[in-house]
Amino acid sequence: MRVIALDLGSKRVGVAVSDRSGTIATPLVVVQRSGRTSVDHERIRSIVEEEEAVLLLVGLPLSMDGSVGKAAQAAIREAKALATVVGVPVETFDERLTTVTADRMLMEFRMRAEDRRKIIDKVAAAVILQSWLDGRADRERLANEAEGPA
Repeated sequence: MRVIALDLGSKRVGVAVSDRSGTIATPLVVVQRSGRTSVDHERIRSIVEEEEAVLLLVGLPLSMDGSVGKAAQAAIREAKALATVVGVPVETFDERLTTVTADRMLMEFRMRAEDRRKIIDKVAAAVILQSWLDGRADRERLANEAEGPA
């Protein structure tokens, strides 16, 4: 099950992809915003098709208290618009602190700020996706344990 995740930004969209087993997230690409939503969404649709994804995951920037602010509302609107274009189900997923986490990871590799800025969006998308994948695996494990031995 291959999944694509997006870290939406006003200038760039970070894109990450899972492996076919749905276990590991990898940063894929940064899509520069063109200024035309239809062009940007077509590019994302193309990536979904190229990667043979079965789900598109959109990062949801909730406020630290979990509330839905303006940025989260905009992400929800964009996720709904993408759902009409990409041809696969679209879900949103809490992305609080993912950019901070991604930046810290890159700093550990001693990357210069200029170099980090070029890839931070796709690394943040990978953090979002890995969190979702890990949560999915945990939910499946718990469901299997609840069923007990066959």
